[in-house]
Amino acid sequence: MSKKAPGAPPPFVLWREVLAAYAMPAVTAGIGGLATRQPQLAIAAVTTIAGTSALVAALLGARLRHRPAHAWTARAPRALSAMVIALGAATAALAVGLAGAHWLTRVPALAGSTWPGRLPVDLPVSSAIAAALITWRWRASRPPRHPQHRITSRPERQTS
Repeated sequence: MSKKAPGAPPPFVLWREVLAAYAMPAVTAGIGGLATRQPQLAIAAVTTIAGTSALVAALLGARLRHRPAHAWTARAPRALSAMVIALGAATAALAVGLAGAHWLTRVPALAGSTWPGRLPVDLPVSSAIAAALITWRWRASRPPRHPQHRITSRPERQTS
């Protein structure tokens, strides 16, 4: 038995969104790494790529669930909300990736590893995709927007 009303948008269930945000990049990037025989990509698929995607989905989804109906993310067009939030997530992830690439190479155990060098690419790309998808799906779960001011035509005057 369904708990949603007929015609209502599907509910936004955070744990399902986070699970999908981890599984989809892990599978697709993992298959790409195996198909092209790049073991670094196959390992990054389940660590930095999918892990970043799941983390962004969890943090952003939790934040969006508690947004009021009058917040700009709920009022703006769905595509604009998704693009703005994705750009913000990518920018923050790029900063983290650049800092991680700089500081992790100083760790003796990681000095010869190529993994820190992948961070400035893996983190922003997976963050942007996860943020755009979570925002898009969250907006799809919201009731449709109705304009507050409707323009109505004036009734014609009868002249008799």
